[in-house]
Amino acid sequence: MKANLQFYFVVKLFFVPHILKFKRPFSIAHGSRDSTPVVFTRLEQNGIFGYGEAAMPPYLGENHETVLKFLSKAEKVLQKFSTIADADTILLEVDNIENRNTAAKASIDIALHDLIGKLQNKPSHELFGADKQKNIFTAYTIPIDEPNGIQNRVEEAREYKILKVKLGSADDKKLVEEIRKHTDKEIFVDVNEGWKDKYFALEMIHWFSEKKVLLIEQPMPKENTDDIAWLTSQSPIPIIADEAVQRFADLEKIKGAYSGINIKLMKCTGLHEAQKMILQARKTGMQIMLGCMSESTCGVSAAAQLAPLADWIDLDGPLLIKEDYFDGVKFSEGKIILNDFPGIGVAPVSNLFK
Repeated sequence: MKANLQFYFVVKLFFVPHILKFKRPFSIAHGSRDSTPVVFTRLEQNGIFGYGEAAMPPYLGENHETVLKFLSKAEKVLQKFSTIADADTILLEVDNIENRNTAAKASIDIALHDLIGKLQNKPSHELFGADKQKNIFTAYTIPIDEPNGIQNRVEEAREYKILKVKLGSADDKKLVEEIRKHTDKEIFVDVNEGWKDKYFALEMIHWFSEKKVLLIEQPMPKENTDDIAWLTSQSPIPIIADEAVQRFADLEKIKGAYSGINIKLMKCTGLHEAQKMILQARKTGMQIMLGCMSESTCGVSAAAQLAPLADWIDLDGPLLIKEDYFDGVKFSEGKIILNDFPGIGVAPVSNLFK
């Protein structure tokens, strides 16, 4: 998205680290956590603020120290620009500061898109050509847990039409069977690379297809591209790439191996690249899942601007944390409600940047 604006950039970049605490411990195939580090960003131009967020799960390799260091460098890069007439160029220069650092880059991208929307007095979803009237339902995540914990989590998710179940342990069937004792809702299954053998994986997929499972996310290690391609060709339900695809360049690497991709702003550096990935994936016949990390309403509201362009949505990050720092996108019986405020439609609920 190009910003057709000629305002003086003269933007001040602010950033503050925080810890998001989960309501309950969160377990997946790779381990368990009770919190996640984030950094909130703010771009200011002439009293107008654009907000962003960097959320850092362990597998991205980022932490408070690396993000703060990167943002300090980015601040100097931003000062080179006198206008935001070409946001694409600004983001390219930020991207070229260092390799990786995708969540740090996403925090600037999100804040810049928020600022552009406010300067144009238009919501970001309108600038992306996304129809906010489309019914968009998010999945609600059920992590690996004990039977009693599963029952409680299913009850917590009673308003949501779709459940996303984290698997990849020795008790995968037991976990789904436990869920089926309490609900017949449709399920997304996320294995987080937890299955190692393709024949075992196919057997599991056939079993899950009989349990009203809509899709399987990253069933095997991302390096096993040939095995996954075979699995996808045999599977009765879609196989979605998550860890295997982070940025636009990865689409060519996984071509033909998956039914679709899970796009997350923190993996792909933000809204600019996420939109490019959606367009390219559609050209190659791939389906789109739009996901998130453990994020506040700031990051999820940004991703939600693209939600009408996706097939499946997993944007429940704010529902799983104890304290949120932003007001923005709303949820009604699992439906994502986009507002018409300019930019990504968020406002801080506390004085984060004092």
